Amino acid sequence: MSNSEAFFEEITQGNTFKGDFITLGSAMLNEQPLKNAFVNIPLKTLNRHGLIAGATGTGKTKTLQVIAENLSEKGIPVLLMDIKGDLSGLAQPGTTNSKIEERHNKIGLPFNPKNFPVDILTLSDQDGVRLRATVSEFGPVLLSRILDLSDTQSGIVSVIFKYCDDNKLPLLDLKDFKKILQFATQEGKEEFEDAYGRISTASTGAILRKVVELEQQGADLFFGETSFDVQDLLRINENGLGYISILRLTDIQDRPKLFSTFMLSLLAEIYTTFPEQGDSDRPELILFIDEAHLIFKEASKALLDQIENIVKLIRSKGVGLYFVTQNPTDISEAVLSQLGLKVQHALRAFTAKDRKAIKLTAQNYPDSEYYDTEDVLTSLGTGEALVSALDEKGRPTPLAATMMRAPMSRMDVLTDSELIQLISNSKLVKKYNQTIDRESAYELLNQKIERIEAEQEKEKTAKKTSSTRRKSTAMHPVVKVLTSATFIRSVFGILNKVMKK
Repeated sequence: MSNSEAFFEEITQGNTFKGDFITLGSAMLNEQPLKNAFVNIPLKTLNRHGLIAGATGTGKTKTLQVIAENLSEKGIPVLLMDIKGDLSGLAQPGTTNSKIEERHNKIGLPFNPKNFPVDILTLSDQDGVRLRATVSEFGPVLLSRILDLSDTQSGIVSVIFKYCDDNKLPLLDLKDFKKILQFATQEGKEEFEDAYGRISTASTGAILRKVVELEQQGADLFFGETSFDVQDLLRINENGLGYISILRLTDIQDRPKLFSTFMLSLLAEIYTTFPEQGDSDRPELILFIDEAHLIFKEASKALLDQIENIVKLIRSKGVGLYFVTQNPTDISEAVLSQLGLKVQHALRAFTAKDRKAIKLTAQNYPDSEYYDTEDVLTSLGTGEALVSALDEKGRPTPLAATMMRAPMSRMDVLTDSELIQLISNSKLVKKYNQTIDRESAYELLNQKIERIEAEQEKEKTAKKTSSTRRKSTAMHPVVKVLTSATFIRSVFGILNKVMKK
């Protein structure tokens, strides 16, 4: 048996599964694809998370697009974080050309242009389905971690939430939260001290500054109602295709804290509301986080701990997280160790640091007698990647340098008119894009403060009136002397003496 025949047999056996799967492309040997040596990913292990990495221009976004399309075809919903704004083309069928035909002939797969059901979501005031969450839904622990608060400050936030629960004060937006912070050390100071002990003005001031920092990154648009229901990410269309929800984040690249806030809110909500899946044959939902370094670069240790915990736990809910970034070293070690699927596009070695990163990256992949992994990482062409996945028993599949299939949908963005049409036809826009500002902590506390001030003013007026009355009824000292019994007896004594004379 020749080397290529042995390789073909190893790849074929290692990518044959009992259950359903998606196909990424065909394995390559000596930089040439072997027709029908398909590299498959079983649906059963897609909730084990994954990584798509590689230098700029090597095909990461197209790989993301291919995986999302194939998942949608299998009836699995997808959420994409679109940082660069180049994924909306999923809503329109692609077009073929000689290069695509040649690629697919080498792979052994037909090319069938196709569009997919898409919803455009937004965190800001861009067009699309508005995503929101209330401060109450975050809870004191998650909010404290996002704000990167100290233990003392986190304790104050917990007290604030407890007070609002006890007094039926809904915490919906940041305006509510800021108002109760101020109330705790001003008008409501005595009430708080009686119930919960003294709250430091310095601590509430520090928390307020953190809230303002979050507001400056656009969080005031995110916190509020109507809250987004994560069940709306699980929709299947009438043809059995899973919806692809694309969150457009083109305007928040310089606001990583808002991105982290949304991500943690979403993952926490999914974890608390989705039922346990057990050993399921397919995932419920797959999330792709493009430009993942934005989360990890700016995250505090508390925030990183929260992300790592959720990554470990959320797969039991049938949810897979896929991080897309330039270099695996952008992802924390604790998270990287949890990723079952790795799709590594080419890396470029321009500096000693780059070469060191390539060496470290190569160590994340299974050994192969057919590849020198370090050499392959720098020689891959555009649309080619090293793929390592998990089979249905959780074992690594054979390492394969893979010629990736082309996306079935458009490899370009929608035109403005197409985007407007897509958004206007969305059922979710009608559900979530009406802003609601119902009576909450801000309004109720203002009313309470007005009552307190009115009572204080009433007490002042009553004291002033009482004082005036006392002054008006008080006797002048001279009058007191003239009307005293002693004075009157003296006068009568003098008069008696005069009359006797």
